[in-house]
Amino acid sequence: MLQYHILNGDALKQQFPKKIEGSIIIARECMVDGDVKGQTIDDIFAARSQFITSNYGDCTKQEYYQKTVTEFEKIKSIPEEAEIILWFEDDLFCQVNMWFTIYYLNEHKKNNKLFLVRPLVHTSYGFGGFDADELFELYENKVELKHQKDLVSLWISYQNNDIDSMMQIAKDLEICYPFILKAVEAHIQRIPTSNYVGRPKQVLLQIMNDLNTDQFGPVFREFCKRESIYGFGDLQVKRLFDELVTS
Repeated sequence: MLQYHILNGDALKQQFPKKIEGSIIIARECMVDGDVKGQTIDDIFAARSQFITSNYGDCTKQEYYQKTVTEFEKIKSIPEEAEIILWFEDDLFCQVNMWFTIYYLNEHKKNNKLFLVRPLVHTSYGFGGFDADELFELYENKVELKHQKDLVSLWISYQNNDIDSMMQIAKDLEICYPFILKAVEAHIQRIPTSNYVGRPKQVLLQIMNDLNTDQFGPVFREFCKRESIYGFGDLQVKRLFDELVTS
């Protein structure tokens, strides 16, 4: 069977088991952070390009399109008889990218059989905690995704910040995919209110107090231990951290 593997990042590609056949596509994005508005795929990528180049240092618009958009566009050429295997973890970072990927597939009329490979136990290490044999075992236990329309709706609800809709979809899917509800809850808890900075920033403040430091390195490492549900990398946490220490 012809297979296409959509991976959650370049790190997984480096350790991807050689005995698994198929083409590889990298979902090289962080949709969990920043503007995701747009009526079309092109609109979304334009918004992402603007956000990434404004907030993520040295990346230019041209580099974003070369490294990220070009990779997603490989999806357009997947033949209809191929199986598509998504490799995404349970954290919010991965889940939002997965929802977008399924939305992208839907927008391009890809009705292929869709499967999910994920670690069965969520940890801060994710796929990085598995060797090639263990990754192959996860692949052997892949699960077919049969709720693609609901997952497309979940992305659209996320895009529009429709929290009520997100919760309803996540609860409807809970029996099959309980990890989605946990990710949605984590997303809702990060939204600031008039008297609350949101869960990630609140935890960062607590860590700075617990460790008695405002040095980013140790704070970031501790955040990853306590809040692995978010799956944030150093760039996402640094943005939150800087907002706290400069406010």
